[in-house]
Amino acid sequence: MPARQTTCHLLMIRPVHFQFNEQTAVNNAFQQKGDTTEVEQHAIQEFDRFVEVLRNSGVDVTVIQDTPNPPTPDSIFPNNWISFHEPSSIVLYPMYAVNRRAERKPHILKALQEKFRIQTILDFSEKEHSNQFLEGTGSMVLDRTNHIAYACLSPRTDAGLFHDWCEKMDFRPCVFHSVDELEGAIYHTNVMMCVADKYVVICLNSIRDTEEKTAVINAIHGSGKEIIEISYTQMNHFAGNMLQVESQDGKKYLVMSRQAHEALTDAQRKKIESYNPILSSPLDTIEKNGGGSARCMMAEIFLETING
Repeated sequence: MPARQTTCHLLMIRPVHFQFNEQTAVNNAFQQKGDTTEVEQHAIQEFDRFVEVLRNSGVDVTVIQDTPNPPTPDSIFPNNWISFHEPSSIVLYPMYAVNRRAERKPHILKALQEKFRIQTILDFSEKEHSNQFLEGTGSMVLDRTNHIAYACLSPRTDAGLFHDWCEKMDFRPCVFHSVDELEGAIYHTNVMMCVADKYVVICLNSIRDTEEKTAVINAIHGSGKEIIEISYTQMNHFAGNMLQVESQDGKKYLVMSRQAHEALTDAQRKKIESYNPILSSPLDTIEKNGGGSARCMMAEIFLETING
């Protein structure tokens, strides 16, 4: 049986100390430091509303409350430190920012083990000691069905470690460089592209090298998926930071923030909706201060449940 591209099970971490993270801002151009008044409260409200949207559409969301200590301002983005793989494997990742390494909290794994079957743990976190980083499905966008891993290199995504991951996980690497309009490296692949079951949303303009761009296009077309191209402006409004999920009865959705939805053209929305409905929710505070959006907040769980 081929691997599934989508799942109805998601892990989301309800934040405690959400705020602008100085340590990640050094190479995340999407973060904007603004008025910090009530940022944490607004972020929690956005989080709860987002979870409600997902659950009302039939998605199973496992929400785990973050702990006050140690303080982890980016805990709301769990997909960077953990990923889940059929039928019972998890991978732990080395994080660039020192204060993000504390997000790998034991109570989260314990809660997951009570609901899902975990038999294998592949732990890359020790690579932090040699300054090699690979931040989960932020660094990599996975075509799980065709076993292709897309990654744009950055300080958060080490080429050697990425290839090591692909070898251990039996994925074919598609590596490239992606830059913003000021020629700065895009910090995470999942802000410039999203792989769904039958299509890929991607900012191709951010891949400046002609050969690399051709290789990415060929990989996408070779996997039988349609390309839905977005502009720099749309990417800057998180229109690349999307995730296709499914309800517990198998209905697929593309999930994004309200800002991302509003950035799309009518034609792009229509094209996406020809494949699946769109789910969106306002995440303005989280996006501005955290530099991440809807996709970053959801870690897809591809594990067997304990009760079948």
